[in-house]
Amino acid sequence: MKDGSVRNRQLISKVNITSLVKLFILHFLKEREHYGNEIIDRIEICLNYSWRPSPGLIYPLLRNMEENLLIEGWWEEPDKKTKRIYRITDDGLRHYEKIKALYKPLLDESLNIINNTLKEIYKN
Repeated sequence: MKDGSVRNRQLISKVNITSLVKLFILHFLKEREHYGNEIIDRIEICLNYSWRPSPGLIYPLLRNMEENLLIEGWWEEPDKKTKRIYRITDDGLRHYEKIKALYKPLLDESLNIINNTLKEIYKN
């Protein structure tokens, strides 16, 4: 029973916020180069202004993705180091396609659970 209850509690959160933000970052960089604040703005717009990722989430994630060679970055003005531009690497493209395919059924499953909960609890 204990194992089942733990598994059930994890059902909706199989894809966490950090994973979703990583997916968004790779998705946007697949289209073109971006800098950090631009990525934050695009995520907020995609989510219809219901949530805005913080710089404290985005920038460490960008650094981690750069260290793992999924993206590469450079300073727009190296002397000032005010704006870092990012682009996706070939490894990043492969990783994007992999996690995109992996997350789709998990997101569908989470959406189904949420929709059914809304229907049952808020059926009026």
